[in-house]
Amino acid sequence: MKSFFKIFFATLLAIFIFCTIAFFILLGIGVAASSSDKPVLNDNSVLVIDLSKSYHDFENPSFSLNLNIKKLSIQPPSLYDVIRMINYAQSDKKIKGIYIQASVNPNGFASSEELRRAISEFKQSGKFVIAYGATITQKAYYVASVANKVYTNPQGGLEWHGMASQMMFFKGLFDKLGIQPEVFYAGKFKSATEPFRVTKMTDPNKLQTSVWLGDLYGTFLEAVAKSRNIDSAQLHLLANNGSIQTAGDALKYGLVDSLIYTDQLENNFHQLLKTKSNDKINFITLDKYAEAADYKSFSGKDRIAVVYAQGEIVDGTGDNDKITSDKYVNLLRKLRKDSSVKAIVMRVNSPGGSALASDMIWREITLTKKIKPVIISMGDLAASGGYYISCNGSFIFAEPNTITGSIGVFSITGNAEDFFKNKLGLTFDVVKTGPYADLGSIARPMTEPEKNFMQSSVDSIYKTFTERVAEGRKKPVSYIDSIAQGRVWTGKRGVQLGLVDSLGSLNDAIKYAARIIKTTDYRISEYPEKKSIFDQLFHSDENNDMISAKIMTKELGPEMSKSILLIKNMQTMINIPQTRLPFEFEVR
Repeated sequence: MKSFFKIFFATLLAIFIFCTIAFFILLGIGVAASSSDKPVLNDNSVLVIDLSKSYHDFENPSFSLNLNIKKLSIQPPSLYDVIRMINYAQSDKKIKGIYIQASVNPNGFASSEELRRAISEFKQSGKFVIAYGATITQKAYYVASVANKVYTNPQGGLEWHGMASQMMFFKGLFDKLGIQPEVFYAGKFKSATEPFRVTKMTDPNKLQTSVWLGDLYGTFLEAVAKSRNIDSAQLHLLANNGSIQTAGDALKYGLVDSLIYTDQLENNFHQLLKTKSNDKINFITLDKYAEAADYKSFSGKDRIAVVYAQGEIVDGTGDNDKITSDKYVNLLRKLRKDSSVKAIVMRVNSPGGSALASDMIWREITLTKKIKPVIISMGDLAASGGYYISCNGSFIFAEPNTITGSIGVFSITGNAEDFFKNKLGLTFDVVKTGPYADLGSIARPMTEPEKNFMQSSVDSIYKTFTERVAEGRKKPVSYIDSIAQGRVWTGKRGVQLGLVDSLGSLNDAIKYAARIIKTTDYRISEYPEKKSIFDQLFHSDENNDMISAKIMTKELGPEMSKSILLIKNMQTMINIPQTRLPFEFEVR
């Protein structure tokens, strides 16, 4: 009985503490939510764009609580939010200029292009744009170079060495472990399977990579050449010769305007703002500006739905960072039946994934297109399954440096019999009702008939894929097959090949949708709908995944943690036909 009361009172105390904490958390949230006061912007404010932050197409707020419950840590605004804020700031009398913090840039090339274009348009208002980084990486410089002035630290520097694409190969590891991957693919350029079957890039993969990487580099050089008034051939030569090694070199060849420290940078801002040296400069972060500025329009007679399809494409249900078939099929069906929605703009940013899930989403887009326009806007990636769900859109936009195409299929299983037996001392035996009852088991090698089944399935899906694309793009299947074969293209080449209708941003896609439905009086509704603060706080699975990923990156470093995540993600591919981009590549 004594033990019972100890447990009882301990449980009661735990419940009391939990309820008390929950009460204060909800009270703090309620106070924050009920406050309708917006931050007040002062005159002579400068909008700060921190390129070190990742601006995704879709952001579900994630909150971290500490003892100061008034402080909620929220993720950065979405990319489209940032673009709208920059556009709004052009006519905001409180905002006198933009300060680009330009040390690193984790954003993709297409996202960087949208940021760069918006900042370039901002300059047309006559307001200043200043960029500074103690050291400036190449991708950060791509955005920063559009500024009126670009500065770096005298002891810092500017990265300028050209571009390289690097892939990781696992075959050597599997050989050492005694694991034999069984790989089936359709498309001679379908390099997604190469890490499992070879130890370096095949010739077709090197060919396609040199083409799309050259396109990215060409767009990069042309943009910088125009902004800095330097011939692109000269820029190319500087990289090839390794001419930019120090901050002084960057100044000598005109890539930056001056070498200064941060105190000197502040003096420059004072001169531009015509303020005194001891005055505080009103730097406004994007987070704060999002609260203060009315950059979103909530009025309008006609409604255009913007659907963000971001991440890998997977079957069933899943996390917010993936395109799950159930969620997107239901969402598109709901929007199709909603008479108040006059058009849909689908923002696709995906390397692909499950072939079945891709086809299910393709089907809903096809049905929806018969009732209302479905305009596709491609982000950094809209390849393989990402292109599958895009190909039958009413009209397709992409950025010049969007990665798209990769129309191909693969499937992976494996034979780990030697690994289990020789490395772990494990053996297996089986009783089955037929010769193929354990098809796909990794405890034994596949038979020739089983291999034929797998390859036949992959070939059938590839045939369907090319037929879907041919139907959507109104091209012969033979032509689509000739430019498919798993080959990766840039958005710029996609227009030339007929895979894309026009170069343009998400904003361009929305304006086009409005033009199609013949309206200028419209409002935007964004989907999937963001979760409430309460759901985010108590959705432990996603929070745990995010915390685990951060811890792993911190302890092991980005390279090692990325390798571990790549191996972990293989689990989602085993025995599931995939329409996805080459397994992993990195552009440096």
